[in-house]
Amino acid sequence: MIRYRTVKKEAAAETEFQRSRFIGYIAHAASREAAEDYVRRIRTEHRQATHCVPAYIVGEKMELMWTSDDGEPQGTSGPPILQMLEREGLTNVVCVVVRYYGGTKLGTGGLVRAYTQTAKEALEAAGIREVRERTILTVHVPYAILGKLQNLEGEQPFTIGEIVYGEDVKITLQLETRYLERIEGVLSDLNNGMPRVLERRDLLF
Repeated sequence: MIRYRTVKKEAAAETEFQRSRFIGYIAHAASREAAEDYVRRIRTEHRQATHCVPAYIVGEKMELMWTSDDGEPQGTSGPPILQMLEREGLTNVVCVVVRYYGGTKLGTGGLVRAYTQTAKEALEAAGIREVRERTILTVHVPYAILGKLQNLEGEQPFTIGEIVYGEDVKITLQLETRYLERIEGVLSDLNNGMPRVLERRDLLF
């Protein structure tokens, strides 16, 4: 099950509009504090910039949205960036677009286009990922079914992680949580009864 969409990695992109230099930065931010720390970092790196325009969305259901025009005319910079992130269905994301003024005023429409395009190019460089509910199972299985289980890896929706050999085999399986009941059935069918589950961890990634 998809819980939310966010960026794959931190990225940056640079554009130029009528001699003004724009640099867009984007990154994952799991909390308001993380987003604000990122904004402060970019501001520190670009102390000489004319404007550092931030926008972020935090929370699996986009509970917190915030932006600022940072001295640009109201509604011409921060809100367009925030709207672009929202249209893409992204959350737990922070974007900062830095502007170095080049001597030519861009006007309201020009500013909206410049900030939006720069943020979009940063997003394209970062990529989008879907965060899903996943489960990691650690189970004990007899040696007799290890090969059969390994052969099923490409056919069933799980991947095999660590394997520890002892009196029997301790094996780690990773799968989307929605397939848990199905994989439990596969394990049970292989061994005429469910192998002993040592640990179950539910994660988001």
